[in-house]
Amino acid sequence: MDSKGWNFEVSEVKPNYSYMFDFEAHFTHQKTRIWMQQNWTYVFWYSGVYMLVIFGGQQFMANRSRFQLRGLLSLWNTMLAMFSIMGAFRTAPELIHVLRNYGLFHSVCVPRYNYIEHDKVCGFWTWLFVLSKLPELGDTIFIVLRKQPLIFLHWYHHITVLMYSWFSYTEYTASARWFVVMNYCVHSLMYTYYALRALKFHPPRFISMVITALQLTQMVVGCAINVWAHGFLQQAGHAACNISPTNIKLSIAMYASYFILFARFFHLTYLSSNARKGKKLATSSMTSQQAKQLDHKVKAQ
Repeated sequence: MDSKGWNFEVSEVKPNYSYMFDFEAHFTHQKTRIWMQQNWTYVFWYSGVYMLVIFGGQQFMANRSRFQLRGLLSLWNTMLAMFSIMGAFRTAPELIHVLRNYGLFHSVCVPRYNYIEHDKVCGFWTWLFVLSKLPELGDTIFIVLRKQPLIFLHWYHHITVLMYSWFSYTEYTASARWFVVMNYCVHSLMYTYYALRALKFHPPRFISMVITALQLTQMVVGCAINVWAHGFLQQAGHAACNISPTNIKLSIAMYASYFILFARFFHLTYLSSNARKGKKLATSSMTSQQAKQLDHKVKAQ
C-alpha cells in the first residue's frame, strides 16, 4: 500500500474454477499480445473489407429477392449465444474475485495479465472476446442478404467495437475486464433471444425491451468506469493505474455515442407514438446484435 492508500499488491490466489480445459491451461498471453501488437493494422483492413462487402452487397441485392436463411440464422445465433454464455462464465469470476478481494481500484487499474500466469482461464477468454468481434461482423451479412434495413448504428457499432477491443488488448487496458464481462453477459441474453426468434418461438415483447435497457445500462456503466479510471489515473499515476489517457478518451467517446444512439432506438421502438400504436419500426442489429432490428426482424420472421 502506498502513501495515497492504494493497495498495489497482487495475490496469487485465483478465482475458483471447478475445471480447466487443456486449451485454457496452455494459453500463453505474451505470444498473443505480441501478435496483436505487431498486426494491429489488420483491424483497418478488416473494417475496410467489411464496409465494401456490406454496402456492395446492398447494391448486389437491390434488384434481387431476399433470402430467408432461417436455418442458418438460427444456427448462427445459437452458436454465438453458446459462446457468449461460456465467455461470461469464464470471465465473470475473475472480476468478482478482484472486486471482493481488492476493490474497485484494482478492477479498473490492475490489468488481467497480472493474474493470467495464475488464472489462464480469464486470459484466454479475454483474448477470444477480442477475436470474436471479427466473426460477429457476419451479423451484417444476414441483414444484407435478407434485405433488412441497415442503419448507421449497426455497422458503426461493429467497427468501433472491433477497433477499440483490439487496441485495448495491445495495451492490456485494466478497465477492459468490466467491458468484456458486461458484453459477454448481455450477448448471452441477446443471441439467445434471436436464436429463439429464428426458430419461430415468440418470447414476450417486453424481453426485447429489457435487452435494449440492459444495453443502455451497459453504456452508462462503461462511461462511469472511464470516469473512475480517469480519477484513479490522476491520483495514482500511470505506473499504478494501467490505462492510458488516450484509451479513456476513446472509450468514453465510444460509450457516450452508443448511449445516444441506443437511447434514440429505445425511444423510437418502445416509447414513440408509433410504437404505442403497435407499428413495427425498422431497426438494426447492433454489434453483437445489440438491438437487432428488434421489431422489424420479428415481423420478417
